[in-house]
Amino acid sequence: MEKSILDKATLSRMIKAGANKEPADLVIKNVQLLDVMSGEINSSDVAIVADRIVGTHSTYVGKEEIDGAGRYCVPGFIDTHLHIESSLVTPLEFDRCVLPYGVTTVICDPHEIANVLGREGIEYFLASSERSIMDIKINLSSCVPATAFETAGAELLIEDLLPYRDHPSVIGLAEFMNFPGVLACAPEVIDKLHAFQDGHIDGHAPLLSGDDLNGYLAAAIRTDHEATSAQEAREKLKKGMAILIREGSVSKDLNALAEVLDENTSSFMGLCTDDRNPLDIHEEGHLDSLIRRLIAKGCPTHHVYRAAGTSAARIFGLNDRGMVAPGWKADFVLLDSLEECRVSDVIMSGELVTNERFAQREMVDAVGLSSMKAKPQTAESFKVPVKPGRNLTPMMGVKPGLILTFREEGALPVDNGFLQPDIAQDAVQVSVVERHGINGNIGHGFVKGFGLQRGAIGSSVGHDSHNITVIGATHEDMAVATNRIIEMRGGFVVADKGKVVAELALPIAGLMSELPFEEVAHELEKLREAAHELGCVLPEPFLQVAFLALPVIPHLKMTDRGLFDVDVFDFVD
Repeated sequence: MEKSILDKATLSRMIKAGANKEPADLVIKNVQLLDVMSGEINSSDVAIVADRIVGTHSTYVGKEEIDGAGRYCVPGFIDTHLHIESSLVTPLEFDRCVLPYGVTTVICDPHEIANVLGREGIEYFLASSERSIMDIKINLSSCVPATAFETAGAELLIEDLLPYRDHPSVIGLAEFMNFPGVLACAPEVIDKLHAFQDGHIDGHAPLLSGDDLNGYLAAAIRTDHEATSAQEAREKLKKGMAILIREGSVSKDLNALAEVLDENTSSFMGLCTDDRNPLDIHEEGHLDSLIRRLIAKGCPTHHVYRAAGTSAARIFGLNDRGMVAPGWKADFVLLDSLEECRVSDVIMSGELVTNERFAQREMVDAVGLSSMKAKPQTAESFKVPVKPGRNLTPMMGVKPGLILTFREEGALPVDNGFLQPDIAQDAVQVSVVERHGINGNIGHGFVKGFGLQRGAIGSSVGHDSHNITVIGATHEDMAVATNRIIEMRGGFVVADKGKVVAELALPIAGLMSELPFEEVAHELEKLREAAHELGCVLPEPFLQVAFLALPVIPHLKMTDRGLFDVDVFDFVD
């Protein structure tokens, strides 16, 4: 769907309609308009010409009119940081999924697909942004591969990114996860940071503080979605960093950060989901869920809506949106309840969002359908030999709602010289199988916190390099899960007693389904139930598995090359 281009005749119509000298194209009548600056609520018409608001706080006549009586009007919501791939559906299906929840703009880092397909993945997202109804803005992926300690499917250097810099959907450089590389002034890091000094550079700096944080921010990095405590958020705000409150399917920081959002900070804070799957969207909503929870926790209502739209737009330099006022882009939400954020209708680019608008979009051909290049494995592939002289084995510890992992250790049983999972101490094996056809690596370790009593859970979504990550109580089930993922060209699998008991194919780069989001949500319900049948105690098992392989988030992570200590940025001996 083409984005509107303003001509002189349309500009003249906007002026005349705003001045009430001729009818507007569309008028929303008698809404309760929330002023996100003062908190006042006033009865008003909202007049629109083309994709622009031309009048408020007055009465207007429109060629088309919608009754807004009894409803509230607020700026469209902006998800300030997310990976659409984590929704497990295509960008255009994501558009259809979350726009009805009031999300009119998303700021997307196509980092996941870029780590698999490189430039082809970025081009797929750019093509999708040109056809979506929702405004999909792109931050170019800055860390492909994320680190040198894992095997990715692609590499993006600055010369690979610059051709896309001037695309109308591109606003800057995506989350700079390699903060050790920034502080070390690594040449390839400096190349990227230097090239985007006059644009937006998104941050990613979990637990970074003190002088190291100062050095990181000196690179003109402006935002962070990795704060997990109020203390961390306040230090970053104090040093000029905008804080994005994240509440995804795994990373849940809203409870910890809600106290930070108030009348003093709301202009410097936004909301994001980062990684949220369609089942959670179906059950809880999207940014609307964050908004109502923040209000319920006592955050001032108009400051929450300010952060959700107005401040988000300012932080990212989207200077045409974020206000329901004359001269601003006509992206806004009609609510049946302000406190509960119950969305009844969405106006996007000056038009009511309907199923017919979605049906009119031009589709984008799928990519990455042959990206799964791993070879089949056997139970023998997952055996872990005992290291001489070591009585205790270092292990990852996971907790619900955190992608941070914790360092633990324990004595594991041994069988014929090989370490074994130990259900009694909640220690199951985790292995990462390289799937890009580069070296065939398999890294092995152990993890506590899943509660698994039997079977295995496998995923080709394995942040950030997206190799196959599988956890299991038996090597046989780990092999079954891995081989079914390979056969499906990517996906999620639950295996038990040598058989696949639940699955979801993700053939688009091993990350996304070709199914509608409603069907994906239904299949995820069955997968989640199957995982819990194995004893898994985590609310969202599959994304939790996926984040075990993310070696830029403290403290221990698993890659295809072995167990990695993020704190020292090196492998565990």
